[in-house]
Amino acid sequence: MLKKDSPIPIYYQLEQIIRENIDSGKWEEGDVIPSERLLAEEYEVSRMTIRQAVTNLVQDGLLERQKGRGTFVRRKKLEMPLMQMTSFSEEMYQRGMRPGAEVVSFEEIEMNEQEQEIFNDRRGRRLCRIRLADNQPMAYEVMTVPSGMFPEMPEEVLSRSFYEYAEKAGMKVSGASQSMEAVIADEKLAELLKVKTGDPLLLIRRKSLLEDGRCFEITSSYFRGDRYIFMTHLSR
Repeated sequence: MLKKDSPIPIYYQLEQIIRENIDSGKWEEGDVIPSERLLAEEYEVSRMTIRQAVTNLVQDGLLERQKGRGTFVRRKKLEMPLMQMTSFSEEMYQRGMRPGAEVVSFEEIEMNEQEQEIFNDRRGRRLCRIRLADNQPMAYEVMTVPSGMFPEMPEEVLSRSFYEYAEKAGMKVSGASQSMEAVIADEKLAELLKVKTGDPLLLIRRKSLLEDGRCFEITSSYFRGDRYIFMTHLSR
């Protein structure tokens, strides 16, 4: 409840009320909040005061304005560790979310020279899929594996953890090398990930290795910039 005789500015009190509505679950992630007009009527303040409170929360990353649609409760970003080798499925399960995948394409290919050198194989299998968490697109993944190591890949594997499949097949996964760079979504990626063309993405390229040093997988993953924070620990 607003205290209009308080020395605390009205806009700041409104910010706290909106935060409480979100923290309590009254307004959930992805929900559209009432319009400025409705909030101004409910709290008997000017629309300018409402706009200031909402703008501050947009700048804090709690709310998100979408042109022509309204203001939404922003989905919280997932913190992903960079020093730990886990699969997408493992990360989602740890956060109480349901992982999934939508297969875009799966085909046998003639690998390029660089891939042939890495895998010591001419033929490969390439899987393109959208990684989902609670049915929401989180990343677009392009995975290449050598046909010699994986002469068959059951259909059910295409939408599940590939690391789990490899380990159940008797392979001992030891680690990976990876690189990261910021990119922007082109029309294809924007459509697949349900973002806007030009939105920021983080591209992570990973080469996964077995205990004997062989590479068994190369993956390029395009993560939504609005859903992830990547964390690492530094020491000196």
